[in-house]
Amino acid sequence: MNGIVHFETFILAGLLLNLTPGNDTIFILSRSIAQGKKAGIISVLGITTGSLVHTLLAAFGLSIVIAKSLFVFNIIKFAGAAYLFYVGFKMLTDRSPLNTENSSLSKEINLMKIYRDAVITNVLNPKVAMFFIAFLPQFINPAVNNTVIPFLTLGITFTITGMLWCLMLANFAALIFSGLRNNKKISGYINKACGTILVGLGMKIALTSRT
Repeated sequence: MNGIVHFETFILAGLLLNLTPGNDTIFILSRSIAQGKKAGIISVLGITTGSLVHTLLAAFGLSIVIAKSLFVFNIIKFAGAAYLFYVGFKMLTDRSPLNTENSSLSKEINLMKIYRDAVITNVLNPKVAMFFIAFLPQFINPAVNNTVIPFLTLGITFTITGMLWCLMLANFAALIFSGLRNNKKISGYINKACGTILVGLGMKIALTSRT
């Protein structure tokens, strides 16, 4: 199949890996809990976009630079950590209500910002790049000369299965916490808790090593 071997095994392994909570899952759940269903879905789309970027990088060999160069790895790592710190700090210090219903324009801007945050945090996570170049080649026939198509096929398949799982998580988290977000006092605590989680996630990425 276009240079791919053991495709069924790949799908099964991909599903199991998607079920394992990671940085992307934490980000999506934080947004869903704090800002609702739309924010969660937009976060999923942003993470999905980031995964597609990593797929393209892996397919054309650019991710190898991240794996081979400690300097590049650290630059990307600390940039991603700093951005998560920024997003988390903004949530910690934000005094506005979680459900901004003032106008369609403000909601649109907020959703675009959430999408941007999700894309950046995923793209600037070097561990994701290293995962793609370590995991995908195991299911590509070494005799194939052009590995771009197999890389793209496997990467897109993994991304789609992950997107479907994360959409379910986002909807579930938003549903569970929907009533709490309407309580102004509790919503403030939720916002701060989610901000703290994102700051912690930034610390986790900052302390990540290549091994």
